[in-house]
Amino acid sequence: MANWQPKFTSADVEITEQERLCDGFFKISRLNIRHALFEGGEVEVVREQFQRDDAVCVLLFDPVRDTIVLIEQFRVGALNRPNGPWLLELVAGIVEPGETPEDVALREAVEEAGAHIYDIVPITRYLPSAGGSDEYIELLCARVDSDGVGGVHGLAHEGEDILVHVLPFAEVCEMVANTTIDNAATIIAVQWLQLNKQKILQRWGCL
Repeated sequence: MANWQPKFTSADVEITEQERLCDGFFKISRLNIRHALFEGGEVEVVREQFQRDDAVCVLLFDPVRDTIVLIEQFRVGALNRPNGPWLLELVAGIVEPGETPEDVALREAVEEAGAHIYDIVPITRYLPSAGGSDEYIELLCARVDSDGVGGVHGLAHEGEDILVHVLPFAEVCEMVANTTIDNAATIIAVQWLQLNKQKILQRWGCL
């Protein structure tokens, strides 16, 4: 078991000034921060923080057909990507007040993929870009029956236009290996399943 503990805590940081720079679909604030130094003393820095609500990403795995359900959608952050800004990703959504990660996974699986999931298993939690964003991701795996899953989904009032793909697990692994799939949540989840597939099949009674 790891015995590392951070040298400092939140008590060693002070936000001395805060200014909201953007208050649109996303929020950005400029923070004046004073924090402790490893060799003693303090430093004052100015940082812009991209502020997002926490999110849940869920890998939809069909253990009977050995398939993965992924979604394809436009992503503005990938506008300059050589292959274009449409990515293959996990089903995902923002955590609304009062929701658990499992609630989000169940809701988004229906909204984004027209799929009903069960046997939800936690994978990990992580900060996708801690250098500038406060977003926190809960990563899950869930069992799905992929028979009949497909088509175009998403909420029109949120501007969603989502194409659903049901792909063989081996093909998805290859797309991760050759960087066709190049977004963090999907890479982490697929590699996790590669390492833990036998345990998941045993847990779900599929061996």
